[in-house]
Amino acid sequence: MIPQAKVIASLLDPNYPASASQQKGLHDAAAELGLQIHDFQVSSESQLDPAFTAIANLRPDALMVSASAFMGAHALQIIELAAHSSLPAMYFNPEFPVFGGLISYGVNVPEVCRQAGFYTGGILKGQRPSEMPVLQPTKFDLVINLKTAKALGLDVPPSLLAVADEVIE
Repeated sequence: MIPQAKVIASLLDPNYPASASQQKGLHDAAAELGLQIHDFQVSSESQLDPAFTAIANLRPDALMVSASAFMGAHALQIIELAAHSSLPAMYFNPEFPVFGGLISYGVNVPEVCRQAGFYTGGILKGQRPSEMPVLQPTKFDLVINLKTAKALGLDVPPSLLAVADEVIE
């Protein structure tokens, strides 16, 4: 969506168990693409404003918000801070664009709930959790908020719109 982007700010929660693997994946991908990643760690609400002040001072081309329960719980505040900084941001959950965020790519929540139901049903029928197969998400959704893109002065390429699972106008 921002082909000229070279500097990306990464907002991550160091207390989230998958944070290190998310960070490594982001840095590995950035290295392949020739991008610079600057990490900003937040794990409490009081750290959000200072983190966004530091991000604004960096003047990155975009922001990547990593997955965590903390980020999800503070979605509205994070979206507002990104908008206040005129910062294009990518999120992990389709609710972020619904609430005004720019774009998200993440697991299909109903599918993950279906998988949780599979496990719950099996356990209730007497299956041992250790004998149940490990399931990984297989469906991911791309959601784009065109109103936010317009507010940021971004043109969303038709090729991206064509593959989006949902476009919010």
